[in-house]
Amino acid sequence: MSVANRPVHRPLSPHLQVYKPQLTSMLSILHRATGIALAVGVLYLATWVVFAAGSEGTYARFQSFNGSIVGRFVLGGWLFSLFFHLFNGIRHLFWDVGYGFELKDTYRSGWIVVAASLIATAASWVVGLRLI
Repeated sequence: MSVANRPVHRPLSPHLQVYKPQLTSMLSILHRATGIALAVGVLYLATWVVFAAGSEGTYARFQSFNGSIVGRFVLGGWLFSLFFHLFNGIRHLFWDVGYGFELKDTYRSGWIVVAASLIATAASWVVGLRLI
């Protein structure tokens, strides 16, 4: 069999096994994941409203879950998803008008989005705890 006819065992298109993760690809995946988390979170908030409209006992049970460690983790994750998706969406608006396409600008704005999301999540969590 000639070299030209020998079968080549490689992926037909680039795959995660070929490329190492980069900030840009991870933020893209996280943007999509936070969009899904926001959709699920809206269902969670709708359930919260339904329990609030129900009896006092059902609302108290739902609130006790929200106050648990798992409930706080869910609410904190949803809050982070909200801020990340918002700030990354603003980043994409800048891209839509042609700003920030240089590689160093892309990485800088990516880290700014991550930092702003974490800071905004922590700040709103602290403010929320003071309101309780």
